[in-house]
Amino acid sequence: MITFLVRRLTTSALVVLISSFLMYFLVAIAVDPLSTLRASTMPTLAKQQQMAHLTAVLRLDEPIITRYFDWLKGASGCLYGQCNLGTNWKTHEAVTSMLSGAVVTTVQLVLLATVIAIVVGAAIGIISALRQYSGFDYSITFLSFLMYSLPVFWVAVMLKSFLAIDFNDFIQNGGQFSAGWIIGAALVTGLAVGAACGGGRARLLRIGGITAALVAALMLYSNVSDFFVRPSSGSPLDLIKVLLISVAIAFGVTTLSTGLRNRKALYTSLTVAAIGGGLYYPMLFFWNGVSGSWLLMIGLAVVSAAVGVGVGYAWGGTERSRSARTGAITAVLVAAVLFLDRLAQTWYDYTNSTWVHGRPIATSGDSTPNLAGSFWMHTTDLLTHIALPSITLVLVSMASYTRYVRASTLEVLNQDYIRTARAKGLTERTVIMRHAFRNALLPLASVVPVDILFILGGALITETVFGWSGMGHLFVQSLHEEILDPVMGYLLIVAILAPLANIVADVLYAVLDPRIRVDA
Repeated sequence: MITFLVRRLTTSALVVLISSFLMYFLVAIAVDPLSTLRASTMPTLAKQQQMAHLTAVLRLDEPIITRYFDWLKGASGCLYGQCNLGTNWKTHEAVTSMLSGAVVTTVQLVLLATVIAIVVGAAIGIISALRQYSGFDYSITFLSFLMYSLPVFWVAVMLKSFLAIDFNDFIQNGGQFSAGWIIGAALVTGLAVGAACGGGRARLLRIGGITAALVAALMLYSNVSDFFVRPSSGSPLDLIKVLLISVAIAFGVTTLSTGLRNRKALYTSLTVAAIGGGLYYPMLFFWNGVSGSWLLMIGLAVVSAAVGVGVGYAWGGTERSRSARTGAITAVLVAAVLFLDRLAQTWYDYTNSTWVHGRPIATSGDSTPNLAGSFWMHTTDLLTHIALPSITLVLVSMASYTRYVRASTLEVLNQDYIRTARAKGLTERTVIMRHAFRNALLPLASVVPVDILFILGGALITETVFGWSGMGHLFVQSLHEEILDPVMGYLLIVAILAPLANIVADVLYAVLDPRIRVDA
């Protein structure tokens, strides 16, 4: 492994060096910092003086190769903490400062979208494979190819229209669903869930009917309680909602993790759900008494996982580790429910603030200018701004993950060890979750790292449409203004991430699949 890493890192460094020279040469030829002055109507003498001054400052009269080696000397300083990638000659801002801000913005934009796309895409792909040649499978295949083929800018514009403008109008009109919306949403959801569960027509009608009734009941409840106006206020009714959601999470996690027949694991997850409900008001008191931060929330998530592990070991059983795993996953999800409920309590104040004016879903930018308020107010603002671009990235990325996982699952289900597991009398849940699921995700190990590291280079079109000042926006703006150093800073990061992503993918695949030996 060490030999493999050294060899790959050495060749990658050589690739980055050669590519950086080619990119510098091409960009230096393409951009012309003097173009604005040439088109200027100022007096000729003043124009010539300014052009001569800018030529001297940017060293445009020197050979490109000389300027490249000077830039490379500053870039190599990043290896020992003295990074110098030049400056924006128009604003005199250091490129390193520009990149640091752009990277943070891009990470905020793509991280949540990538995680959701992977989780949802993998789940849909496995269900589609298990329901092969069914109506659900054909529908998912059609939608996957459709979303994969649609232009990103078109999806973004449609989301702006329907999920921002129309939804904001919906909230301003009281947030009430019409009878047509309730009936339509209930029927579509019921049909989709029934088809995903599979079985005969009677089973489809039973599950679909229950799902449709539940969706209709929830939409009627939202009308009665003005859910979209004030989703939570910390009342006893909100506590009951949190408890019901936590119990549903406990059953769902146990079903996927160990199966409901494992009573110790089920009791563990239900105990964790009860603890979460019992901490509802103490946590509200705690959050109101401290200054919130993301570091604090991450710490609380770690503590929640530790509590779940402790509850799992306390219940014991023949396989304590499985109960502990179930408890940890349930605890983190229940903690997330408490976090979201606290955010929901800020929704009314945020929506009716003087900065938002009753239209919370933003169509441009990454934050509301001059917004004042607590951590919860700013977090709500971040989520409302990140919603549309995240959904855009999810819809486009999820399509490819769904196809990958579906094809991989179909291949795994035909393997001999799956037939052997079924012949031994294992339940279908155990066969799918413990044998097929893990092996079906192996191809994603070579795809996901590349996608994640490449997307850190900037979701160029999405950032442009939604006005996010990330890596993609920095590249486009600097190239448009013909400023060399920020463009090279962006290209350098992309050039480093490309081979690094492939190395991570190779190592991860070798770790997950013992049949692969990277030193071979």
